Amino acid sequence: MPTSKQVSAAYKLAQQAYADLGVDTEKAIKAALNIPISLHCWQADDVRGLETPKTGLTASGTMATGSYPGRARNGDEMRSDLDQVLKLLPGEQRLNLHAFYAETGTDIVDRDEIEPQHFARWLGWAKSHKIGLDFNPTYFNHEKANSGFTLSDADKNIRKFWINHAKASRHIAESFAKTLGTPSVINHWVPDGAKDAPADRYAPRERLAESYDTIFADKSVNTKLCVDAVEGKLFGIGSEEYVVGSQEFYSNYALSRDKVLCLDLGHYHPTESVADKVSAHLQFHKKLLLHTSRPIRWDSDHVVILDDAVRNLFLEIARGDSWDRVYVALDFFDASLNRLAAYVIGARSTRQAILLGLLDPTKLIQGAENSGRPHERLALMELTRSLPWGAVWDELCQRDKVPAGADWLKEVASYESSVLSKRV
Repeated sequence: MPTSKQVSAAYKLAQQAYADLGVDTEKAIKAALNIPISLHCWQADDVRGLETPKTGLTASGTMATGSYPGRARNGDEMRSDLDQVLKLLPGEQRLNLHAFYAETGTDIVDRDEIEPQHFARWLGWAKSHKIGLDFNPTYFNHEKANSGFTLSDADKNIRKFWINHAKASRHIAESFAKTLGTPSVINHWVPDGAKDAPADRYAPRERLAESYDTIFADKSVNTKLCVDAVEGKLFGIGSEEYVVGSQEFYSNYALSRDKVLCLDLGHYHPTESVADKVSAHLQFHKKLLLHTSRPIRWDSDHVVILDDAVRNLFLEIARGDSWDRVYVALDFFDASLNRLAAYVIGARSTRQAILLGLLDPTKLIQGAENSGRPHERLALMELTRSLPWGAVWDELCQRDKVPAGADWLKEVASYESSVLSKRV
């Protein structure tokens, strides 16, 4: 692995290579470190949650596959794992919590009754690390989601339960923001849909819109502190044919209700470019929530890597200078490999894509395009693929006092040996 001197020497060469194209690497490093990435807590425990066990539950649209040893079994183990992860990540981080990670002790508190006090330990942890908390109502893995429908269920009482859960969740997000001094983004995703072709596609979508309208009618929540986002999906487990909350539904709903639209890289057809959607949506939507994930065949939630989809997404944001109009979060769960390594790979890949966007010689490339020199534009775009961005990344890591290159693997191996291997 490179020494500190080797990293610095390589960086100086890279700095000059980028300067020749009009790119200030110092400015790019600073900006890349300051863009928050919200880590998802559910990678640590395979999306199981911390609720007092109940009977009659189904996955309701989520499933982590694999049996790699070391899964976190309680909140303390999750926070311990996240402590280690944070040591290996450069830049500003946040933590994204789902509602079913409430810690209620021996008390059974159903989701329509959760309160900020049930997340006190998470809040204390976030304060100790000086990071913000984001939040998600958990509309799955509950007996009242076993029909495959929640906010769009035909049963009024089922809808009322989930509406009350969402209202409680919004107040929790607001309390996080008040305590931590940073807005909490609360993302609404429901698994509602049908495995086969339904006879009526209209009524569930009408009910879903009505449920959200009821949820957001609660004006006691400060929407500058609790930032509501809504997320669609192409299909899911048990909703292969029909998803009530489709991309079209949520795009229109968010726009008409002044909510943030969430774009998840794993929730589209494989031939669709999420990067291409950014400039289209930002003509009309004030902000977007971006979930970096990786789809493979039917599964939308593989560990993020630095593939073209992730690179192009943040390149598009950079070329539109839209950094202040997006929130960035991770969303994947994989139980087939070391879960800490999954966090580190996914988070570092996402920040690498952010850095690559900031290192793009956009003015030069767009100048060639605007001057009618498409051959020059294409040649410059291809040149960016071989520029020494890795040396800039290593310098970024070194400055933020985290391992550069693959040095972090040693610490993950040590933690697995001393901590994870003892979890049976």
